[in-house]
Amino acid sequence: MTSQNAVDRYFDVPGGGRVCAHVREGDGPALVFLHYWGGSRRTWGPVLARLEPGQRFVAYDHRGWGDSAGVPGPYGLERLADDAQRVIDSLGCSRWVLVGHSMGGKVAQLLAARRPVGLAGVVLVAPAPPAPVGVTEQMRETMSHAYDDEETVLRSIDLMLTHGGLTPELRRQVVEDSLRGGDQARFAWPRQGLVQDVSAGVGAIEVPVRVLAGSHDKVDPPGVLAEHLLPLLPTASLTVLRETGHLSPLEVPDQVAAHLSAFVADLR
Repeated sequence: MTSQNAVDRYFDVPGGGRVCAHVREGDGPALVFLHYWGGSRRTWGPVLARLEPGQRFVAYDHRGWGDSAGVPGPYGLERLADDAQRVIDSLGCSRWVLVGHSMGGKVAQLLAARRPVGLAGVVLVAPAPPAPVGVTEQMRETMSHAYDDEETVLRSIDLMLTHGGLTPELRRQVVEDSLRGGDQARFAWPRQGLVQDVSAGVGAIEVPVRVLAGSHDKVDPPGVLAEHLLPLLPTASLTVLRETGHLSPLEVPDQVAAHLSAFVADLR
């Protein structure tokens, strides 16, 4: 990563183990980045590099992924939300914003629904809806094997995850991150987290919420989010990102970073 004045740190998480994070001190509210299923803290690298130099942030690898691949399970949404809260508490953030992508967006919804102290806002980037929409058993089984090897990852990139906007270097990064995940973490999302219904709690979220949807997202399209997420979040607004698929933090980091900066400026 190239974000200025940032360092890698490790944070103890519940149940034993430490997650690896990319951290920069600076002005608040702190941005807390939660990556997608198959990603790592590196997924946010292009966005972090485009934030204001004084913006405080932490982007970490979920347990089971990236440099946290060896952290033991369980890998369910509740445990991932607990991990996020532990990282936030360890940093001593008094005011912070959750930024969750895809699976990380569902984790962010679950954590925000707990109405934790210090939460100032939520940005959901191509988030998974709080309840499954049109998910079949065959779809879950296919997803379970999306990251079996390099060939299946590349097929997923081209057919489902992107709108063709990745450089060769970023394609290689996505392949590496997808293949680093432990088997249990890899299966936990399609077999459990994807179909878990957390919708009962999201109406309790009172802070501002910005939803960023990709114009060509085949995984969580803008129409699905408008119908199945926005009505449950009274404080939410939806923005469609131009010319991107599901991996907008990698495909259009300029747009994501600009919307994040504007969101933080409004909070201030």
